[in-house]
Amino acid sequence: MRIQQRERAFVPSKRSGMLAFSLFVFSSLILLVQTSSSSHIFDPDINLFGDAHAIVSDGTTRVALTRPSPSSSGLLLRRKSFPFSHHTSFSTHFSFSVSPAAGDGLILVLVPGDFSGAFRGNDSFGVSLDSKYVAVEFDTSKDDNVGDVNANHVGIDVGSLVSVAVANVSSVNLVLNSGEKLNAWVDYEGRSKVLEVRLSKWGEPRSSLPIVSHSIDLFEIWGRNTVFVGISSSNGANSVQVVSVYSWKFSLGKISSSLHSLPADPRNFSDHGVNDEKNKFCTLTVLARVIFGTGCVALVTFMVLFMWVIFFQRREEESLVKIPGHPVRYERIDVAVEKNAGDDES
Repeated sequence: MRIQQRERAFVPSKRSGMLAFSLFVFSSLILLVQTSSSSHIFDPDINLFGDAHAIVSDGTTRVALTRPSPSSSGLLLRRKSFPFSHHTSFSTHFSFSVSPAAGDGLILVLVPGDFSGAFRGNDSFGVSLDSKYVAVEFDTSKDDNVGDVNANHVGIDVGSLVSVAVANVSSVNLVLNSGEKLNAWVDYEGRSKVLEVRLSKWGEPRSSLPIVSHSIDLFEIWGRNTVFVGISSSNGANSVQVVSVYSWKFSLGKISSSLHSLPADPRNFSDHGVNDEKNKFCTLTVLARVIFGTGCVALVTFMVLFMWVIFFQRREEESLVKIPGHPVRYERIDVAVEKNAGDDES
């Protein structure tokens, strides 16, 4: 399935094609119930769309989202959506590289399942202004129409191509389109309501501080909808940039405080969480007391048995000494050995 970016004909933004392509594929997936072959390289729940294709080279595997040609577009999509609730947390980590050629970079997109009207070609940038998508862009182009700071930045987009939070990647001595492999982490903690993005070179540990973060309550945006997530990239009419993804992991659940830079807002915690901690503490306390009590009982029992054995042995010896009877006389007994007749004759 090859999808061309028709929206660029009427949209002056370079970056809009990438997001519009993602939303278009998402819409096609929901409205037309289209599927593609699963990638056998990544998780079986991941599909490839557009120009995205798997490449095995030098013992390593990667997914190239774009081809070195203008107007090339590709999407790496998790086939299964995930249910969202008030305290849903998620974390995703992927490694990627962007060739030095001019282009738009790549974008991580999350869109709720009821987004059928999110893409309409007659709206600004090809995206409905009231759409409910949330995206993290790793942008390698500077678009003055949406207020890009430079051609090397990370931004958080909420229903608009104008980023609500942005960071200059050069500030951490990284270049997105250097051609080198980079690591990216995107975490959302459902209690603190904070979305954080981290970036590092390949092989370096995860940074404790995010390069950009934004306080946002995704439940107010999505409610209890199911959400699709994908990684997308596209080239403009004059771009031949190649974007590759080497690994991608997405997980739901509680994010460890050591992985999240900001503490959770205590106002967002319910009494159920406090009660759970109290119940857990009480259970551990009772268990510790039971173990301690059992040990004490075992020790006392051992000591009683030990003392009883010693006392019983002493009483037995005393009883034997006091048994009435005649004393035993020990006498020397002479044994006479008679010689055989044969011996006498000799």
